[in-house]
Amino acid sequence: MIRIKLTSIAVPDQDKAERFYVDVLGFQVKRNIPMGPVRYLTVVSPAEPDGTELSIEPGSQQPEVAAFQAWMVQRGMPWTAFQVDDIDAEHERLSALGVVFRGPPQDMGEVRAATLDDTCGNLILLYQLIAAATAA
Repeated sequence: MIRIKLTSIAVPDQDKAERFYVDVLGFQVKRNIPMGPVRYLTVVSPAEPDGTELSIEPGSQQPEVAAFQAWMVQRGMPWTAFQVDDIDAEHERLSALGVVFRGPPQDMGEVRAATLDDTCGNLILLYQLIAAATAA
């Protein structure tokens, strides 16, 4: 059986990304291992501290990665997605903290979602399962 336990996102500045993902989104640092001029830095949801880790990779200093990020943003394509319990409440909370969204939450089939700018060159989709909202 294959499991997803680690995924990654490319950023130009790990310190800035850590501040956004921890201080704004609310993740917590799981691993922070110095590796020369960069770090092996992962964050997790405090709701699932042993769940899937997001590796904050210092990759977008490379021209090819930066070009790919720009291409994704230009087309409005999120790099990754995070599930939330209440997309409208998260949209309101994060907007109050200055997070820039591409628009308000919208119903998209089985999910209600909104896309945000992570301030590090990436778009991130936040989504709520509609079935979970109606079952609650």
